[in-house]
Amino acid sequence: MSETKKHDAPPKVTDLRSALAVLSQYDDELIYTDEPVDPIAELSGVYRYVGANGTVQRPTRQGPAMIFNKIKGYDDMRVLIGLLSSRQRVARLFGTTPENLAFMLKDSVNTPIAPIVIPRENARCQEVVHLATDADFDILRLLPAPTNTPEDAGPYFTLGMCYAADPETGEHDVTIHRLCVQSKDEISMYFVPGRHLDVFRQKAEAAGKPLPISISIGVDPAIEIGACFEPPTTPLGFDELSIAGSLRGQAVELVDCISVKARGIANAEVVIEGELLPNYRVREDQNTNSGKAMPEFPGYTGSAQAQVPVIKVKAITHRRHPILQTCIGPSDEHTNMAGIPTEASILQMVERALPGFVQNVHCPSPGTGKYLAVLQVKKRTAQDEGRQGQAALLAFSAFSELKHVMLVDEDVDIFDLSDVMWAMTTRYQGDVSTTFIPGLRCHPLDPSSDPAFSPSIRGHGIACKTIFDCTVPYSMKANFQRSQFLEVDVNRFIPGFNK
Repeated sequence: MSETKKHDAPPKVTDLRSALAVLSQYDDELIYTDEPVDPIAELSGVYRYVGANGTVQRPTRQGPAMIFNKIKGYDDMRVLIGLLSSRQRVARLFGTTPENLAFMLKDSVNTPIAPIVIPRENARCQEVVHLATDADFDILRLLPAPTNTPEDAGPYFTLGMCYAADPETGEHDVTIHRLCVQSKDEISMYFVPGRHLDVFRQKAEAAGKPLPISISIGVDPAIEIGACFEPPTTPLGFDELSIAGSLRGQAVELVDCISVKARGIANAEVVIEGELLPNYRVREDQNTNSGKAMPEFPGYTGSAQAQVPVIKVKAITHRRHPILQTCIGPSDEHTNMAGIPTEASILQMVERALPGFVQNVHCPSPGTGKYLAVLQVKKRTAQDEGRQGQAALLAFSAFSELKHVMLVDEDVDIFDLSDVMWAMTTRYQGDVSTTFIPGLRCHPLDPSSDPAFSPSIRGHGIACKTIFDCTVPYSMKANFQRSQFLEVDVNRFIPGFNK
C-alpha cells in the first residue's frame, strides 16, 4: 500500500541508462540476475514467469523489468527485457500517471521537436566499432539476438528502431520491425503492408538501388513508444523521432553512420548499419525449417514468411559494456508500445469532432494494444445520445487495425477491466447494443480474420469490426446510479495508505 520510491529528483531520461536510473529509485521496478542464461529460448522462458503478462501463455504475471548480467557465449554483453511491460512503469519513466499517458502523447504529436545531428566524436553508440570487412565479423558473435521459443525461425532483434530516409524526398521515418538474423552479415526484415519504411524500400528497389538503414537498439522509452505511432496521426514523411523529442523535452540526437549513408540514434546501446538490398528475398526460416516465425502480439506464433527482404549488414557499433534490449512478442511491453500511441491517436481524432465528449481511452492488454479500445464518454445532454457511436466510428478511422470498440460511461474505470465487464453485464443488451461493420481491413496477424473462420470474411486480414455500447441511455441515467459511499480519510486507520 505504501509508495516504494526511494528518493525524489529523478534524472532526466534521455537514453536507456538514465531510464534504468529512474527505475532504480523504486524497489519493485527493476531486478538483476548474475545467473548465466542462454539467449536461445531460455531468457524469454524465464521472463515469461517474472513479468511478461499480456497475451503470453499462462501462467505469467505483471512484474519488474529484468537485466541478465551474464549471457552464455558473450563476455561483455547484458540483456534487458520488460522495460515497458508495465503501464505504471511507463508512467514513472515519463513523470506522469498511467491515466494521463494518452493525453501526454497526444500533446507531443502537436508540439514536435525535430531531431538533431551531432558529431561522431560525441556519439556514445560509436564507442566500439565492428566492420563487416573484419575477418571475424559475425552478427551472432557480437550480439546475443534471442529467440522467444525453441521453434522460432531464428534469433530475432525485437526492439530495433529502424530508421531510413525516403530516397526521393529525404524525409525520415522510424518504425519497429521483425528482424531475423539469417547469416553472419544478413538480417531479414518483415513488413506488415503499408508501413512507411516499406514505401521507402519499394522506391529504392524500383530505382535498382539499396536503401541505407540503421537499427538502433537500447534507446530511451520516448523513442520506443513514439516510433509506434501510425497514420493518419503520423502521415508519410512525419518523423516520429520528433514526437520522442517532445515527450522528453529535448531533441533526439542522431549521428551519421560509419559505413552507410544513414543516421543512427547517437546514444543507443547498439546500432546495426546496413542496406536493404533490391530484388533479393529469403525464406524467413531458411536456417531452421520450422515453418514458424516468432510469437506475435496476439499470442500466437506467426508463420514464417516465404519471401522477405534482406538487410546486408555493413557495420555494428555500440557503447562500452552495452545492454541489448529485447521483448517477448505477446507481452505487455508490446501492449504499451502499441496501445498508448493508439489511445493518443483516438483521443486526437475524437476531440476534433466531439470536443469534451470522450473523457479517456484505454487499449488494454487482452486487446493486444491494437484490436480493442475502451472509450469513456460523458453524455451531458439528451443531444449527446448517439454520439457514442460516432465516437466509435472515429476511433476506427484513427486506427485502421482496431477491431472492437467498447463504450462506457464516465463512472466506469476503463483501466479496471472488472469495472468494464460490470458495465457490459448491467448496461448492455446484445440485440440493441451491438453494431456490426463487416468487410473492413483489419490486421493480418489476427488468425480469426480469415475466410476459413467465417464465410462472411472475403479475404485474409479482413474482419467484422464491432461496437459494444455499454453506456446507459441518457433518458435512463437516474436508474443507473452507483451506490455512493461515505468519503473518509483512510490514513486515520492505516497510516501511509494511498487511495
